Amino acid sequence: MFTVFIDGDQGTTGLRVRERLSGRGDLTLLSLPEATRKDLDARAAMARRADATILCLPDAASRELVDALGEEEGVILDASTAHRTDPRFTYGFPELGAAQAQAVKSARRIAVPGCHASGCIALIKPLVDAGLLSPGAPLSLLSLTGYSGGGKRMIADYEAPDRPAALHAPRPYAVGQSHKHLPEITHVCGLSRPPVFQPVVMDVFSGMLVSLPLTEGILSPKASLAEVSSAYRAFFEGAALVRVLEDNPEAVIDSVALSGSDRMELFVTGNDERMIAYARFDNLGKGACGAAIECLNLVLGAPPLTGLAL
Repeated sequence: MFTVFIDGDQGTTGLRVRERLSGRGDLTLLSLPEATRKDLDARAAMARRADATILCLPDAASRELVDALGEEEGVILDASTAHRTDPRFTYGFPELGAAQAQAVKSARRIAVPGCHASGCIALIKPLVDAGLLSPGAPLSLLSLTGYSGGGKRMIADYEAPDRPAALHAPRPYAVGQSHKHLPEITHVCGLSRPPVFQPVVMDVFSGMLVSLPLTEGILSPKASLAEVSSAYRAFFEGAALVRVLEDNPEAVIDSVALSGSDRMELFVTGNDERMIAYARFDNLGKGACGAAIECLNLVLGAPPLTGLAL
């Protein structure tokens, strides 16, 4: 029986992680009473006691606890943005290769990927590694997301009975090109410059669709649609949670087809002259709490798909 402490289980991701873990017979969930929920000493003591601690906190609170524990005390899986480019932390995307999966298994400090970043990295890194994309290529990505990614306040806004008409339409945000996921996308993919990235929130609770346009000026050397798809298949071969679909699988793409799932689908549309690569998943699944649970299973030595929605 393993013990797990969820620090920050009052927020959207924390509540979902607790809900998903609470029915597991191999885990005991530890918690603090309301009076000490924000007390650093109490939080640190609980993290030392637990086999693993999942941080579902604002960045500052995550850094505070990590600093209190030092380098070796406790096993931390941080779902915040705070440590995703920190060299002390292993990036929690085991599908990035056998070495990455092994690193997650043995790590004491794991940075759970961001939701938008998971899709962007899944689309970019295989092509960079295959030599089809230059690290300096001028990339542009569009990411559609459900409103649950915005936390409790955004959920309340979208689900209010008297919500304004503007919330019924897709809304681009973070338009200043300084989105918090850009550093991890650039870092993990080994890019020499960040891509242009535009997230768009939709009037749906959950779901995510990230798209990467690929044209002759982007791909280097010029690659066919079949070659791009083959690069994705080779990279993710054997990955239980990432599936590469046939080319042009849908005439009209369903952006929320994997809402409620912890899987990710990749596919390429278009033709040899102009194509778009897509990553489809759930912003609360492979993009957040599902990713945290996947990493937790690896750390604890549990069957890797335990508790995941397939």
